[in-house]
Amino acid sequence: MNFDIKQVPFSCKGSYLAFSLMSEIFGAGKKGLYLRTVHGDAAEREIFLFELEDKGISVPFDIYATPWVLHLESAHGYVDICFARPELLRIRGAGIGLRMTSSKESMFNNAIFSGKNRWSLNLFNNRIQFMLTPLKGRLNVEAPWDGVKCDYITIEMYPDNDEGYFECAIEEYRGSWQECNYNDKFEDCVERVKKDFEDFLSKMPEAHDRYQQARELAAYINWSCIVEPHGLLKRPAMFMSKNWMTNVWSWDHCFNAIALSYKYPELAWHQYMVMFDLQDENGALPDSVNDSLAVWNFCKPPVHGWTLKKMMENTDFIDEYKLKEIYEPLCNWTDWWFRFRDDDNDGIPQYNHGNDSGWDNSTIFVKRPPIESPDLSALLVIQMEVLSDVARILGKSKESNEWKSRAIDLLERFLAHFIEGDRLVARCSGTHEVVESQSLLPYISIILGKKLPENVLNRLISELKEDGSFITPYGFATENIKSPYYESDGYWRGPIWAPSTMLLIDGLKASGEEDYAKEVSRRFVDMASKSGFAENYDALTGEGLRDRAYTWTSSVFLILAHEIFA
Repeated sequence: MNFDIKQVPFSCKGSYLAFSLMSEIFGAGKKGLYLRTVHGDAAEREIFLFELEDKGISVPFDIYATPWVLHLESAHGYVDICFARPELLRIRGAGIGLRMTSSKESMFNNAIFSGKNRWSLNLFNNRIQFMLTPLKGRLNVEAPWDGVKCDYITIEMYPDNDEGYFECAIEEYRGSWQECNYNDKFEDCVERVKKDFEDFLSKMPEAHDRYQQARELAAYINWSCIVEPHGLLKRPAMFMSKNWMTNVWSWDHCFNAIALSYKYPELAWHQYMVMFDLQDENGALPDSVNDSLAVWNFCKPPVHGWTLKKMMENTDFIDEYKLKEIYEPLCNWTDWWFRFRDDDNDGIPQYNHGNDSGWDNSTIFVKRPPIESPDLSALLVIQMEVLSDVARILGKSKESNEWKSRAIDLLERFLAHFIEGDRLVARCSGTHEVVESQSLLPYISIILGKKLPENVLNRLISELKEDGSFITPYGFATENIKSPYYESDGYWRGPIWAPSTMLLIDGLKASGEEDYAKEVSRRFVDMASKSGFAENYDALTGEGLRDRAYTWTSSVFLILAHEIFA
């Protein structure tokens, strides 16, 4: 398979390095092919600009990307790049030279000759160190020292006169580099990566033949976005992207876990648990995390009970041992909402910011938060029902009954609090003033299915089916397209998103609308197959928007394509 590196980075499972084709708008300084880092402590992402040169002059080249090799082709020759290991690049070229230039000046950048023709590169702004080892060909390093730092670092590799090609190894290290040999043939490195990707692909949910090309790209995005345990990350973690969204967010990871749960349950469990590794003493989960930084300013909605239920339906891997591992953390996460997000003590938890809902700029939050939105209570009802089931499996019958009772109580409060006539409304915490909005967010409450009163459920379904409102040829817009707040690229004020799509589809199924759920799934899957796995999509054109290689989108595609078309 081939993919477009303008949208999808070239990387490999486990690596914190990636290649991207950058433009000036992303701050790279000069457009071109860059080696980048996704470590969370990097002050600057772009490490080296890669250029091909002939007799010292830069020449144009085409880029062909597969999961196992990045091929740079010019009229004069070629360069191939492979991740021999997550931290090790092997680069080979023939008929042409390669120039690597540090992307920006740094106050501490340094290049040191380390013997045996090796160079140690200390790139402070990137918070990274490399050992550069030439294996074949001629190496030239320019790194003039000004008494404090290197003014710039330029590395050039050329084929030698005898064999006509060059080859080098670039290895990332953190503290200490130990001498090693790079004896594997380049072809063997490529074959090893190819086998690893194909093994991962075989563990992805099956789909109809018409979606096989998209399935392979979705699998590549997920595979390549996994990073090894490091720093704050105690287990393999799937970033949302190796473009710009280089973190794990505490509801995004749930959709990735579900996609993996069918045939790769051990990795799925790592994705599910990765945020619980950082849970604080009060039960809160961080908003996001990477290997160096956890953000606690916000949180994300409690989709974790719903997620656990979906995963348990897909695999028997989640045995009593796993349930014991998650039970107390999930209890504490549930209780946190009632202890720390219910300022008016009415038993209805609140969002303190749009970011807490995951729908950052939803028009539900046009009025000043805190906001009591029905989707939050609906998710907590589901979560408490799941906790009741888990407690029962673990032999905790008293706790099982308590969670069941709490779920019933919250559902009763939900019905009394959020229903006006036959419609669901959000309210301001404290005053309980109705928030007038045309956001799709309250409709997520359809996950309660037939627990909702018949007239309310019928209205929800009717409005979700109404042409020219939320539904488009591609799926559900996150803001009614007739709304004055609707924007084609308005983030949560219009575009179609994968998580909202999946939650609504699940709610439609729970409401007896299997055929309509299947139709919406088909629209989303067709759109993603055509437009790629973007962060979100223009609701009226289906065009991909923002980050164009986003894992919860590829994961939801894999889930829906499997469930409907397998």
